[in-house]
Amino acid sequence: MKKYDVAIIGAGPGGMTAGLYAARANLKVAMIDRGVYGGQMNNTAEVENYPGFPSIMGPELGEKMYQSATKQGVEFIYGDVQGIEINGKKRIVKLENDDDSIEAKAVIIGTGSSNRKLGIPGEQEYSGKGVSYCAVCDGAFFKDENVVVVGGGDSAVSEGLYLANVTDNVNVVHRRDQLRAEKILQNRAFKNPKMDFTWDSEVTEIVGDENKMTGVKVHNKKTGEDKIVNAAGAFIYIGNVPNSQPFQDLGITDKNGWIITNDQMETKISGIYAIGDVRQKQLRQIITAVGDGGIAGQNAYEYIESLNDKNEEVTA
Repeated sequence: MKKYDVAIIGAGPGGMTAGLYAARANLKVAMIDRGVYGGQMNNTAEVENYPGFPSIMGPELGEKMYQSATKQGVEFIYGDVQGIEINGKKRIVKLENDDDSIEAKAVIIGTGSSNRKLGIPGEQEYSGKGVSYCAVCDGAFFKDENVVVVGGGDSAVSEGLYLANVTDNVNVVHRRDQLRAEKILQNRAFKNPKMDFTWDSEVTEIVGDENKMTGVKVHNKKTGEDKIVNAAGAFIYIGNVPNSQPFQDLGITDKNGWIITNDQMETKISGIYAIGDVRQKQLRQIITAVGDGGIAGQNAYEYIESLNDKNEEVTA
């Protein structure tokens, strides 16, 4: 079993920042992820609210963060974390292959969140056949087609604007009568001639011809009207759910699965921290994940130093 000072679970913006801070404190750091480093940034077309970059593509920002972390000595490990075992002062990060499990003095959980599903007929059947949760990943497949975006927040409107550059028309279906996105995004969307809006409505079914989706069934909550909106693709942005399943038995989450911490990113278990989108918090953005990561990385260093001090007292 490999031993590290700090094990970071998740290689999103929070995890990479935590690794950077911990490694700069001369700690041996492992950063574990079951996918590509960068997290949700890889699914983001354009980032315009990260200081220092008036505009940058999400994957490019992720690459820059990764280079910063690994340059300081952070070791990136591909792995699917199954849980954390507490053994005295040791924290054992259990991987799918038990032989690859990692022992650490401190663990920082930065596993983020996943796209919430609508849970309607046809969604699973046509996933990958028209239904998508990532405009950057799949938008090019719908060149000159009509598509639907479900949602009204920043992600929905931002990705809708991206799709408007590729597709023929983008119909934003929102359950309210106004968007929740930042005003600057709303203004751009309303001015874009290729974007339409269906208000006070919910998508109740994805319809298709078995090979691919052909449209969505929409229910207007005010009029009670049901109609079919023809579309080759449906991009769904209705919020997120925390990727905290491996940590449920630790008792560190709320009833919805978000990990509870204080403002120092500490959970109720000493030596275990949580950062970024998996944490119970109000604003889930790249910049807040980065802030969380810096705090957790520094506090992990101070926690390990306190363990070293206690060991010295015992042996003195």
